[in-house]
Amino acid sequence: MKTFVAALALACSAVVQAAVPVYGYVVKNTYPHDAAAFTQGLFYRDDVLYESTGQYGASSIRKVELETGEVLQKRDLPANYFGEGIAPVGERIFSLTWTNEQGFVFDIDTFEQVGSFGYQGQGWGLTGDGKVLYMSDGTAFLRVLDPATMGVLRRIRVTADGIPVAQINELEWVGNEIFANIWQTDRIARIDPSTGQVRGWIDLSGLDELAGTAPGSDNVLNGIAWDSKGRRLFVTGKRWPKLFEIRLTRRLGK
Repeated sequence: MKTFVAALALACSAVVQAAVPVYGYVVKNTYPHDAAAFTQGLFYRDDVLYESTGQYGASSIRKVELETGEVLQKRDLPANYFGEGIAPVGERIFSLTWTNEQGFVFDIDTFEQVGSFGYQGQGWGLTGDGKVLYMSDGTAFLRVLDPATMGVLRRIRVTADGIPVAQINELEWVGNEIFANIWQTDRIARIDPSTGQVRGWIDLSGLDELAGTAPGSDNVLNGIAWDSKGRRLFVTGKRWPKLFEIRLTRRLGK
């Protein structure tokens, strides 16, 4: 009897796990984007985009006009730093670097550096819910950080169908979920921040072709921004000449 109950529970669990929905997309608007920008982080605030770019000697944080793609303000990182994700907390921007184990804090208006912080391992993506920050490092774990100290409060193991999801890259807080680019894929994971479970996949296959992206193994989907007031979702990629506003569509099955 116990064997039967255990088998039934396992089967039910498999059905639940297999029910993770997949979403497609419809492009609502297309905007210009700097085709030289190796996009690492992106967020939308006060009617403009804030973007971080990577590569040694080319890393920066920027304020960008959505409609034209014009860079309104820019601060370059020192050439020995490879810029990664960014996220706002109040009037400050927190910025990660890839392998330096060093982050920076900038004034959101002037882009003047007002602080710095350290962390162990690599820095990839960063977002926040207004209270805490969430950081990815390329593994299947997200770190929850106290923005006052940048200390690790806890770690979230991200799974889909019970399997750990690694290569979690750029992050964005959308509603009560974390949207996460999965490096080198056309998919965004919708993550439950309390459990780490993937609530859904967003399949953006073909968007790179619409962008007219130049060939290159690193010129992949990366960059998510959410306009909470206008309820608009923006996505782009590394060295993509276009940025898209998209609407999600539900698909059946996987």
